Amino acid sequence: MRAVVQRTNYAYVTSEGKESGRTGPGLMVLLGVSRDDTEADAQYMADKICHLRIFEDEGGKLNRSLLDISGEMLVVSQFTLYGDVRHGRRPGFTEAAAPDQANGLYEQFVALVRQMGIHTETGVFRTEMVVTLANDGPVTILVDSKKTF
Repeated sequence: MRAVVQRTNYAYVTSEGKESGRTGPGLMVLLGVSRDDTEADAQYMADKICHLRIFEDEGGKLNRSLLDISGEMLVVSQFTLYGDVRHGRRPGFTEAAAPDQANGLYEQFVALVRQMGIHTETGVFRTEMVVTLANDGPVTILVDSKKTF
């Protein structure tokens, strides 16, 4: 799994013209699932992202996690995170999971985050979405369950 994690003041997503999720201060997570991912990847990503120390403490250091600040999370499925542009000019998506597998692991990730007590909103899987957010910092982190970057 891959994720683009952005620290936000707020975020919301609309799907086919209807708002499907809105959060206050916390994280916006664009989540991609690869064809090789398993439940272990979903567990790793949920734990890693919820415990990332990317919020400032009283001294201004990035030393607090989403759990520490009681923040919220907006999660949007993003198969294009597995776009391969090494050859040609149009991305290939052969490493992205098939829709059924991707949706199952995406839903598992969301459930695991919610089990940690984090208020979590989502986009609508396999729809055209528009994401709006205020990136705080800006702070943007890339996370990969295979630790390739």
